[in-house]
Amino acid sequence: MKFQYILVASLIGLTACTQLQNTSDKPLKQSVVVDPQLWPKASSPIARTAQQEERIADILSRMTLEEKVGQVIQADIASVTPQQVRDYHLGSILNGGNSNPNNDLRAPASAWLALADEFWLASTDTSDGGVGIPALWGIDAVHGNNNVVGATLFPHNIGLGAANDVELIHRIGEITAKEILAVGIDWTFAPTIAVARDDRWGRTYESYSEHPDIVRRYASAMVEGIQGKVNSTEFLNEHHLLANVKHFLGDGGTINGTDQGNNVSSQTQLRDIHGAGYPAAIQSGALVVMASFNAWHGQKLHGHKALLNDVLVERMGFDGFVVGDWNGHGQVKGCNKYSCAQAFNAGLDMFMAPDSWKQLYSNTLKQVKSGVISMQRLDQAVTRILRVKLRAGLFDAGLPSERLYAGKFDLLGAPEHRQVAREAVRKSLVLLKNEAQLLPLNPKSKVLVLGSAADNIAQQSGGWSLTWQGNGLTNADFPNGLSIYKGIRQAVEQAGGEVALSLDGEYSQKPDVAIVVFGEQPYAEFQGDRAHLDFESQQGLLLLRKMQGRGIPVVAVFLSGRPMWVNPEINASDAFVAAWLPGTEGAGVADVLFTDENGQVQFDFTGKLSFSWPNSPSDTELNWQDKNYDPLFAYGYGLSVTQKHSLGELNESLGIDRQNNQYMYAGDPVPPWQLQVSTSAPTSNASQLIELVAVDDQAQEDTVLATWLSQATLSISGPTTDITPQLKEGMSLVMRVKVVESTAQSVSLTMQCEQECAATLDLTEAINQSKVGQWQDLEIKLQCFSVPDRDLTAVNSIFNLSSTDGLVLQLKEIGLKKTTQQGIKCN
Repeated sequence: MKFQYILVASLIGLTACTQLQNTSDKPLKQSVVVDPQLWPKASSPIARTAQQEERIADILSRMTLEEKVGQVIQADIASVTPQQVRDYHLGSILNGGNSNPNNDLRAPASAWLALADEFWLASTDTSDGGVGIPALWGIDAVHGNNNVVGATLFPHNIGLGAANDVELIHRIGEITAKEILAVGIDWTFAPTIAVARDDRWGRTYESYSEHPDIVRRYASAMVEGIQGKVNSTEFLNEHHLLANVKHFLGDGGTINGTDQGNNVSSQTQLRDIHGAGYPAAIQSGALVVMASFNAWHGQKLHGHKALLNDVLVERMGFDGFVVGDWNGHGQVKGCNKYSCAQAFNAGLDMFMAPDSWKQLYSNTLKQVKSGVISMQRLDQAVTRILRVKLRAGLFDAGLPSERLYAGKFDLLGAPEHRQVAREAVRKSLVLLKNEAQLLPLNPKSKVLVLGSAADNIAQQSGGWSLTWQGNGLTNADFPNGLSIYKGIRQAVEQAGGEVALSLDGEYSQKPDVAIVVFGEQPYAEFQGDRAHLDFESQQGLLLLRKMQGRGIPVVAVFLSGRPMWVNPEINASDAFVAAWLPGTEGAGVADVLFTDENGQVQFDFTGKLSFSWPNSPSDTELNWQDKNYDPLFAYGYGLSVTQKHSLGELNESLGIDRQNNQYMYAGDPVPPWQLQVSTSAPTSNASQLIELVAVDDQAQEDTVLATWLSQATLSISGPTTDITPQLKEGMSLVMRVKVVESTAQSVSLTMQCEQECAATLDLTEAINQSKVGQWQDLEIKLQCFSVPDRDLTAVNSIFNLSSTDGLVLQLKEIGLKKTTQQGIKCN
């Protein structure tokens, strides 16, 4: 993530407090033996041709060892230059979720195309006597070309699963391909064909369904939409590009839904549930498979030869290449991100080494020379990569800017593309409640739209939307998008009705109906992992109850990346819509909420749950046909506006402790808490006070590096919270921190309340005496903050670290924990 922030900045990403580990927080089972005979046997649908194989052999024969090693390395554009691609003969580049041309988040489409030209020219340069093999550029275009300003953003996969429309998926694949080709890129890291089973997983919204059948059908349709129909003249022609099915294998079935965790399902479950989409995708022509971060029975997939080679290649007939995930090879036993012969020997053909590529290149070269990696295995991987490049037409495609779609930037957010996205939105919405058939609404009514999410395209789009976590954005960053509120306004005003937007629920004229739009803040990957499924934010509920209390019919539009326990919100609404993460076409919501101008239903709700809806916050593993299956709304549920259905009052007993003692996790604040920068000095630019940069530790961007440039305060602020119970329990505020540099003259920590409540602690000595460059848990007893004439019943800023310039800290976690040691003295 790249941190964008104003003087008081909100950097929201994580919605959970579960601990991130390489496998699981439970003991690992021993690795189990894979029986390839249990897996489906198939041949590749693409026949090898003698002409192509001869060309591969010729290229291979002319390559130096250095060129061969370069082909199996993929670097991130934020960490590699075109000159380095030329010098190291790199086979591939990628842009991570926060990597952009010229390090510009809002880089125009022309800058993407210009950079594609630079890398292509560098990789094909033969002035040094090299072969000059075009480098593949991969991009995470997971719901449209979502890294590029102005692109059409479709609903995330969970919404598309609710649409249950294979033909629609095919069209989305075709459109996404064209919008990628417009900026000169060759390869998308999509589709994700995980089958999410525990909805605490932060990538649940990247899964089409808990049911493998939907995933199987969608895998084929999306691959075909992106690449063209296999064995036809359209396959990987100039209208299409390479797809990438991911993540092989079992990423959606880890213990507790922990990202990059441990999957302990049986081999039959692994095959029939988590592997369901792969045979279909391969038979539809998939040529790239991405290895998964997770382990299966304790063995990381990046180093799992039996699954990568014996199952995927030998049994399933996969005839492409296997690429790693972001430094995922570094999690294999005995490896680090700079060296991992084990993963390569196990069947990983291309290392994704975004920031580690140079050292990895050097070490891999040494390992081939020493025989740790055999020349035969290196030639096998390079051959696979060359075969894919030839099949994709990369050798003959020419300069990116001279290709068919290159420079046609009007394709980004083209009206016909937006129409398909709008169709996808309305088909994805699931109507869970519709008392007295309130929906559809009369657009000629007086309509009040409420909630901070109503006019917020970033929130309705979720993660992987311009930025990795989807945060730090405004509506201006989506020039071809339409918020839900503006879509409603269009429909109402066009019919002659009246519409108003209110953030706090107040109005000048009583409305006929209120629409409250609320939901999860954007997140991605492990930063979206949760401890339970309770939707903890109270903002939407307060607005719903305010309208309900005034006798105003109220419609709830809930934005989320997973089913969640929202019984109080459902009870406080007359109609409740699960809108998932619809993307940039907010008008698709209005299409189903309102009749046409003549009072006729224009679009009914057709979306059906592709994930079961929880009965309680602890219903985290709730899947169709499981034992003791007891959902609130079953898989496949979804009302039509024509149905007369009364839901009745739902149980609001929480059943869990809502108190969340975690305020920062993996370098991001835990919602509803927010990260803020402030100072008493006059300034309008927070970046001149404290510089915040996301930094890798054990996973991608899982810490934040904070550099004080002047006197300033870094705070974590949020809803008013009573922490006196934790004070009575003798708990401490614990920071997982690494002191990188400390020459600050003054460092202090305090808490803030609605009224002055807490003592200020001088941490100058504790920080300056810390061991530089080592992680430590800085523990401060809560009693240190409590003074006799004040209390901690109304804390709204739990952490306020003030310093002069000269302080550089790397922060990972901040929370309240049981006191385990003496900690810092109070005075």
